[in-house]
Amino acid sequence: MTTTKSCMIKPAWTPATIGLMVLGFVVFWPLGLAMLAYILWGDRFEGMFRDAKDQWRGSPLKGAFDQMSNSTGAARTGNVAFDDYREAELKRLEEERAKLDEMRAEFDNFLRELRRARDQEEFDRFMANRGRNTGGAEPAPL
Repeated sequence: MTTTKSCMIKPAWTPATIGLMVLGFVVFWPLGLAMLAYILWGDRFEGMFRDAKDQWRGSPLKGAFDQMSNSTGAARTGNVAFDDYREAELKRLEEERAKLDEMRAEFDNFLRELRRARDQEEFDRFMANRGRNTGGAEPAPL
């Protein structure tokens, strides 16, 4: 870790930081502004980061996020009757969802067949009209 820190640009008024700031302003002004902020307040960033991390660790939101990410389903409440009821209802809803998905697939197939039949009818009508327009003679194959 010492090697990495020794290669980093320190937040101070050095020729390298000034050059980077000027180059940042020339290329894209927010880069120059960011470099200026780093020069002025860069030594405080590490402490601010550490403080923010400590505040997050003590936050009640962190516990809620951890609980949501760790739990695979609904947590047990301790009330056995309610937990059994909830599991039965969730199972019933899953079965109902499966039925709805099956009905949706059947309806999609029905619509697909309906479109195919309509397209076939239009094609047959086109071919019949085409035959009348040419006098009933078959056109020569290309």
